[in-house]
Amino acid sequence: MKKIIKVIMLLSLLTASLASRSVQAETDSFKVEAAAAIAVDSDSGKILYEQNGDKAGQGIASITKLLTVYMVYDAVKSGKLKWDDKVAISDYAYNLTQSSVASNIPMAQGESFTVKDLVNAALIPSANSAAIALAEKISGSEPKFVDHMTTKLKSWGIEDAKLVNSSGLSNADLPEANWYPGTNADSENTMSAKDVAIIATHLITEYPEVLEITKQTSMTFDQGGASENTMANTNYMLPGLESARAGLDGLKTGTTALAGYSFVGTAEQNGFRVITVVLNAEDGSGESSRFTQTDALMNKVFGTWQVYDINAANAPLKGYIEAPVIDGKKLYVPLITDSTFAITTKMENPKYSIKINKAKAGVEAPIKKGETIASAYAFVNDKLGYLPGYNGSTVELIAKESVERANPFVVGWNRFVKFVNEEL
Repeated sequence: MKKIIKVIMLLSLLTASLASRSVQAETDSFKVEAAAAIAVDSDSGKILYEQNGDKAGQGIASITKLLTVYMVYDAVKSGKLKWDDKVAISDYAYNLTQSSVASNIPMAQGESFTVKDLVNAALIPSANSAAIALAEKISGSEPKFVDHMTTKLKSWGIEDAKLVNSSGLSNADLPEANWYPGTNADSENTMSAKDVAIIATHLITEYPEVLEITKQTSMTFDQGGASENTMANTNYMLPGLESARAGLDGLKTGTTALAGYSFVGTAEQNGFRVITVVLNAEDGSGESSRFTQTDALMNKVFGTWQVYDINAANAPLKGYIEAPVIDGKKLYVPLITDSTFAITTKMENPKYSIKINKAKAGVEAPIKKGETIASAYAFVNDKLGYLPGYNGSTVELIAKESVERANPFVVGWNRFVKFVNEEL
């Protein structure tokens, strides 16, 4: 009888243990209630979370405008556009402002607007006519602009995206005369969550000033003009709004029947900036689902990852503290990092690798103090990996001191010895 009781007690303990592990597994599990989601570190391109991130064909709706705005910044940088250039509104763009199905702002017919005003309108209230006007200004027509956008995506390694316009609207909501050639009423912009993350990362790393726009809860359009009005931001996660999150300062919402409630967000916390993409949020709370799911994803990421300092600024990097010098008064030049060398890695058991790009044959004198001699990059080798075009965190290794060139006799002798060793 005692043996039976012991067996029963043992089985009870085992069952309780298994139940405890099951609960623990459920507690540790995390899933974004959306068709696809991804989170990345904006500086290094490190993927911090991924859920159907590579799945192509996801509707992106007005998130498209992030790429449209990127193209505007590029045009301004190249000198093709100026921020105060006036942009005429075509009949196509104006007539769309009269549509009840498309996000827009009131525009007085016949009035022109600055590039800056139209970018603000495209980002803050997601004005579709503003995006179209900018596309027509840059490329002459929206279809040509779509071709230019596609070319830009391919330069970033994005091959699976399908673009039909600059706004993100479905063709069904646009006049057939303005559809991209070869498309139909069901056509609209699609790509993967990872594709969207690539676009957002390029935008805010190459043109970080865009965050000065996207962090505004409201802005004035066409101040002093016939179309002056106050624009409200569709991003309710900004400070002071109903789904506010501390540190969040962008980026863009998107909504169509295909895309559902989608959102690209970015926030800086714990010393690093994260970009999240949530496509077609499905938690049952309607429009706010994209914000609640983004908040959950950011909590998960910021609670799991950290910025880990590998090496202090202006300090030698272990494993490569000097470089050989050719024809110098010294055989070696000491090296230090030009900035803090840090990497985004897991909080628990941080693991990373370092690779150094160096001139194996040495560096020719003279060498100036502060001159870049080599570079090093750190990376986390895990299943999540990095966005295409990114391979980790980089730091420059610079000369700690100057090294003068040796006198001509020494240089000549060095060259003779080298010739004998290598050629004879």
